[in-house]
Amino acid sequence: MSSTRDIDALIEQMAKLPGLGPRSARRAVLHLIRKRALLLTPLADMMQTVAATARECLNCGNVGTADICDICDSNKRANGELCVVEDVADLWAMERAGVFKGRYHVLGGTLSALDAVGPQELRIPRLIDRISAEDVKEVILALNATIDGQTTAHYIADQLEGQVQLTSLAQGVPIGGELDYLDDGTIAAAMRARKPI
Repeated sequence: MSSTRDIDALIEQMAKLPGLGPRSARRAVLHLIRKRALLLTPLADMMQTVAATARECLNCGNVGTADICDICDSNKRANGELCVVEDVADLWAMERAGVFKGRYHVLGGTLSALDAVGPQELRIPRLIDRISAEDVKEVILALNATIDGQTTAHYIADQLEGQVQLTSLAQGVPIGGELDYLDDGTIAAAMRARKPI
């Protein structure tokens, strides 16, 4: 029996995280062990807390610790604008840029015939319900500039045509780019220059 079994298992789990391979995970784990009191123990405690309390917002799909997230709960954000994004990382990127003051709707992915992902597997029906329930005037489609993202945007635009003003992010988001990887200036420029679909 290996005396490093638990450490090896931790490295294996860390290597499953995006951006970390086996070598980076090993370096990260060794650093955490060396700084056990300062980093490892507080990190383990916080991960246990988050594992127990994190949940998706029942309204928009954001991640938080309450059934309804702070953005959906804020009356200041109820301005009739709803920004549709693919996933929570995109919502957080928009918030980090600080250029949007409305509410969000997280789809949970994009339409993909190859992966058998249709409208019912995403939060598209919930989006359509929210349009009238929340008196939404404008829907901003802030989907990634990928083929699946654009296919999803066109599907949503067809479903909402004539019900609400539809806009999408303007130039600035590169083709094939993903919101989570863009700098704040690019997101801000694209948000300011959005256009009708």
